Amino acid sequence: MSGDIEGIGAAVTAGLAARAVEPQHGGASHPRAGQRCLNCGTTLAGSHCHHCGQRADVHRTFSAIGHDLVHAIVHFEGKLWNTLPLLAWRPGDLTRRYIHGERARFISPLSLFLLAVFLTYAVLSFVGSGSPGKGFQDMVTNQTEASAARARLEHEVEAIDTQLAKSNISEEQRKLLGEQRQTLMHSAEYLGLLDHAGTPGEGKETAEGRFARAEISTGVAFIDHGIAKAQANPGLTLYKVQANAYKFAWALIPLSLPFLWLLYPFSRRFHTYDHFVFVTYSISFMLLMFVAVRLFAMTPVARWVTIFAVFYVPFHMYRQLRGAYRSSRIGALARTSLLLVFAVVAVTLFVTMLLALGAIG
Repeated sequence: MSGDIEGIGAAVTAGLAARAVEPQHGGASHPRAGQRCLNCGTTLAGSHCHHCGQRADVHRTFSAIGHDLVHAIVHFEGKLWNTLPLLAWRPGDLTRRYIHGERARFISPLSLFLLAVFLTYAVLSFVGSGSPGKGFQDMVTNQTEASAARARLEHEVEAIDTQLAKSNISEEQRKLLGEQRQTLMHSAEYLGLLDHAGTPGEGKETAEGRFARAEISTGVAFIDHGIAKAQANPGLTLYKVQANAYKFAWALIPLSLPFLWLLYPFSRRFHTYDHFVFVTYSISFMLLMFVAVRLFAMTPVARWVTIFAVFYVPFHMYRQLRGAYRSSRIGALARTSLLLVFAVVAVTLFVTMLLALGAIG
């Protein structure tokens, strides 16, 4: 079942990527005018087909590969530098201009969103989500090693306890075994492998240990089964959450749309498409800012960058609401407060979905 769900997530992500590729249109008169497009058969009126956007000239030379690559990079780079400054400082203007038809010069919301998701995943895979060099894969590896160490300690302690239980051993042997057991317990305590009962177990009052020991029962069989799997290996569950976050990042958009509609209920001036552009650009910026903060976390200015980002998030929302919807200052401030609450709810729902997928996977 989890494989099917992950397959759906990957398929939708691939579909979004395909949808984000925009055909090129336009062009002046061309020597091939009057001929038919090799892609769709439409009669050409210029250098590009006005129906499907394909160029009239189709090259089949090796040099054409380099030309297409350079054209794609330069074309995307031009859009990128037209889009990012507005996205960072004047997001409302970018959103409004794109909605009202200025689209050739800017990266589409979906293309930018997919770029932001890719960069987020790449950066987290490289530097981790917490301290530098400590990613989810490291967490899984460390937990596996800790489990193996606990198992060895438990086996050795049980073997010593078995020997101590015998009545035919000398006092000297009993003393030696007691010292060995005490040394093992000191080692387990030093490595953080003691549970609350003082025996080698699930970790010494760590978050993972408390989660593993918690008794959670919902009464729903498949949910309880998923919780039990997560408790058995919390690190692996978090690793699955990271993998699913990349596949299902697109779900943030439909989760956020109803909340944005609630800011302007029953308004005839704004349509679902307008809210879609707003949400997609906003999420893209938050992901890109998270990437920047994560990279700056490895520098001496990490603390100041983080503080700046925390305060800039509501300011960015305010700027986008005021510019995109032409709201008054008071109205934009009020809606920004609500939008912050709605954003927390949407992210909570998204994380809950990821945890459920990780648990049942």
